[in-house]
Amino acid sequence: MDFNDIVKKLTESSKTISTMESCTGGEVASSITNIEGAGDVLKFSAVTYCNEYKIKMGVSEKVIKEYSVYSMETADEMSKNISKFTNSDYGVGITGKLNKIDKNNPHGEDNIVYISIYDKEGQKFTHEKIQAIRKSRKENKEQIVKKVIEMLTKILK
Repeated sequence: MDFNDIVKKLTESSKTISTMESCTGGEVASSITNIEGAGDVLKFSAVTYCNEYKIKMGVSEKVIKEYSVYSMETADEMSKNISKFTNSDYGVGITGKLNKIDKNNPHGEDNIVYISIYDKEGQKFTHEKIQAIRKSRKENKEQIVKKVIEMLTKILK
């Protein structure tokens, strides 16, 4: 499956999706918008590199302080809150470090990316934690997009 199939499945089921991405810089949303008909399913996308804007988009400051901005708990906050903010059926939240130490957020594992997809109807999360082991940011982003496609494929069956 690829995003062509994902957009088709979402369209056929009259479902929508929104994303809140950090380390991927909007790569998932960009991949969706490359598909004809994406405007029928993608409601909104936010790239929230800094904590301030994650918090403004509904991520709990308490969760960031307790677990780190680089955690599954933060990814869950991102996916659920973007779904809530946009009233989308699915929310995708992605946070992590791609071959870079973050001096502003020293906590959390290096080279680990947390992906959370929130299903509003089922009120449940699907999680993946992957290593960013590719040499370039671009290659790591592509790896993450592939993982999101895999996750959505399972969810939309």
